[in-house]
Amino acid sequence: MISQTLEYALRAVVTIAQHEGHPCTAKQIAEITQVPAPYLSKLMQRLVRAGVVHSQRGLHGGFVLAEEPCELTIWKVVDAVEPFQRIHECPLGIKSHDSTLCPLHRRLDRAMEMVQELFCSTTIADVLAEPGAVTPLCQEKKTFMINANIKSLKHSAEESGKKKTKKKRTPAAE
Repeated sequence: MISQTLEYALRAVVTIAQHEGHPCTAKQIAEITQVPAPYLSKLMQRLVRAGVVHSQRGLHGGFVLAEEPCELTIWKVVDAVEPFQRIHECPLGIKSHDSTLCPLHRRLDRAMEMVQELFCSTTIADVLAEPGAVTPLCQEKKTFMINANIKSLKHSAEESGKKKTKKKRTPAAE
């Protein structure tokens, strides 16, 4: 029911939302979401054209959400990537069915309606805020990225602290 392309798009949008307004490069998104980079690039272009994300060029460029996660619904992403096709008339073109769906197609359409309602009422923020032990997507990689940045900052602070300490030494103290 949900294609791999849509799954990839949802992973990308959730990943961008996890970075809380900081631009994410296509390379970062591809690594975190485990989506092949060439495929992701084309998908991101589609999301930009649909107005789901904005693209920023330059040194601190990347992709950011076009709306706040609390406003962006899963449905908007679905509609941008693969618009949902409800069943309004017999998909087989059987004339006697006219606009009345047979029991099978009526049930299929009801299932699609329920999915649509759920996607329309669920925001990206809802997905991120859902309680439980498991967080969306590749959280370990995001944590790793954050920890790597923290370690880098600590290392830089330690190095600058060592330089200051060296400057404060006096010949009498040695």
